Amino acid sequence: MKLPRRTLLLLCPALALRAEPAPSVPLEVAREALGQGKLRVIDIREPAEHAAGVAEGAQLLPMSQLPQRLAELPGKDEPLLLICRTQNRSKATAQKLREAGYTQVQYVEGGMSEWVKRGWPTVKP
Repeated sequence: MKLPRRTLLLLCPALALRAEPAPSVPLEVAREALGQGKLRVIDIREPAEHAAGVAEGAQLLPMSQLPQRLAELPGKDEPLLLICRTQNRSKATAQKLREAGYTQVQYVEGGMSEWVKRGWPTVKP
C-alpha cells in the first residue's frame, strides 16, 4: 500500500526538509535566455570541458569549485539555469542547490553535448 506524500510527512516530518525535485527546461529555453540576457545560465563543466567551447554568455563555474564560490550565484529566489555536458551533473547540482534553499534553480535538458549536436554556436572561453 502506497501512502500519499501528505501522510508520509505526518509520519516522518524529516521528509518535509527535502526539496521537490529540480525541474528542467528545454535546451531552446536556455539558448533564448542567453540570447536575450534574461536568465543567468551557469556552465558547471570543468575547465578542460570548457576549452572545447561554451555557449556564449554562460557563466563558467565548475561544479568542483561551486561550494567555495556560492557567493557568485544569484540570490536564492532568483532564476538560475545550470548546464553541463549531458544534464546528469547539472540535474544533481540543481537538486542540491534546491535543498540548500535555491528555489528557482533548474537544469538544462540535453546539456552542451546536445547543444553542439544541433550545430549551435560555441565560443572559446
